[in-house]
Amino acid sequence: MKLHWSPRSPYVRKVMVAAHELGLADRIRTVRTVVAMRKPARELLPENPLGKIPTLVLQDGTILYDSQVIIEYLDSLAGGGKLIPAGGAARWQELRRHALLDGFLDLLILWRNERDRPQPLPDLIEAFALKTDAVLPAIEAEIEAIAAAPLGLAQITAAVAGAYMDFRFGDLGWRARCPRFSAWQEGFARRPSMISTPIVDA
Repeated sequence: MKLHWSPRSPYVRKVMVAAHELGLADRIRTVRTVVAMRKPARELLPENPLGKIPTLVLQDGTILYDSQVIIEYLDSLAGGGKLIPAGGAARWQELRRHALLDGFLDLLILWRNERDRPQPLPDLIEAFALKTDAVLPAIEAEIEAIAAAPLGLAQITAAVAGAYMDFRFGDLGWRARCPRFSAWQEGFARRPSMISTPIVDA
């Protein structure tokens, strides 16, 4: 399997952490693919017309994207129901929690892009900050339940989101604002799957 990959992408990191946890990392060949909002990766467009990573190309030519779809596929290779419950209330709880955390990653990416503009729009910056002020307490309120559940998509995404805030939003002070989330994330970050997939600006 070929994975369009970048060491800076939290979405790619989600996939690679999942692959390590499922024992499938050695079956994935990573291909460095640089993507940017203002400069699409032309070489990626034939395989993903959205120009986004992660994009997974299977041996038979099947192409999968985005991170949740890829992780569901990897989960199926490992027997199914490992990281995402196969059905029932547990599945919808896992997917809802993942939607909150993955949506937060989306917000952070857009916020960073806006902050890096020569003239950021104050209204947008304020909106991103307001949403973050709502999301962080929501995560803090749920992190104990997330941590108590079996290892899954929500835990992986929460851990990656915390690391991404450390990487790109050092001024956010999220660890002081979310002590339970911070303590849990520090522990999860010591898992071999996280250590093997550092997010770096390279």
